[in-house]
Amino acid sequence: MKVAFITGITGQDGSYLAEYLIRKGYIVHGLIRRTSYMIRTRIDHFINWPHSKNMFLHYGDMTDPVSIQNILGKVRPDEIYNLAAQSHVKISYETPVYTAETTGLGLLYLLETVRSLGLKSKIYQASTSELFSGDKSEAPQNEATRFHPKNPYGVSKLYSAEIARIYKESYGMFIVNGILFNHESPRRGENFVTRKITLDIKKVIDGKKDYIYLGNLDAQRDWGYAPEYVEAMWMMLQQEEPIDLVISTGETHSVRDFLQEACDLAGLDPEAIVKIHELYKRPNEVDYLCGDSTKAKTILGWAPKVKFRELVKIMINFELGRSPDPYEQIWDQNQQENS
Repeated sequence: MKVAFITGITGQDGSYLAEYLIRKGYIVHGLIRRTSYMIRTRIDHFINWPHSKNMFLHYGDMTDPVSIQNILGKVRPDEIYNLAAQSHVKISYETPVYTAETTGLGLLYLLETVRSLGLKSKIYQASTSELFSGDKSEAPQNEATRFHPKNPYGVSKLYSAEIARIYKESYGMFIVNGILFNHESPRRGENFVTRKITLDIKKVIDGKKDYIYLGNLDAQRDWGYAPEYVEAMWMMLQQEEPIDLVISTGETHSVRDFLQEACDLAGLDPEAIVKIHELYKRPNEVDYLCGDSTKAKTILGWAPKVKFRELVKIMINFELGRSPDPYEQIWDQNQQENS
């Protein structure tokens, strides 16, 4: 049985990835931080699966290299997925030092531990489309597009991408950067704009809110479905040689588009319930992101099945209690097609 170690296991991607790997027969170890309020809702549903006896959680922190060394020294994983980060762009302006420590230096601590322990682990580093400037003239962005981040989060991810490259070139370590464009699901954090929209629509319908407060409605993003993206993470570590890849849908839509589509599905008029608030605007905006994942399709055979409108439908229907997250059915379908 292969052994995997996931940082950020309680997040959106970490929870889907843990579930995916457990289904594949992996022994999964996850890093969790100690907090006064135990937040494990994304993984609670499969902690008690019969085959979840192969999942283990370890207390530690990406800013504490001793904890990372102790865990990896015991676990000695075949694969490491570094998904932990302070990943909210707006919050990265308010906590730039913490963002740099968790998102940038955290990977350095992890890589140095792997090197010093002599581990042969394959390492997946969660990179981001926030590495790009958002200049529409450079779109669609691919692996050859220049990096020019516009926020502290993006800069921290640039450091981690570069330190990964240096360790790969200097020590022959198997490290890949998955340059994932925005990917969403019903498990998305509540302060990310897609989930904020669907969650607040539910609150408006329930009479708990009168308005939805948003920032820049004109920002345009390439949105995909998170469970499909974690499958691409796994596929990248199954290759013989490490290679960085863009993972995206190739479609771009604005926040306004997402809002309109979600409101249409919920039977609401966005003009009547949405107000713009300066609190949700960023000091510097990445205006336009559209990914070109041709290389991933060629090398991995990966391509997204869920596109924009289906993604919005999945999220709003889940929020309104109309249907569950269809991840399990989609996963089973993918397995049948790949078998």
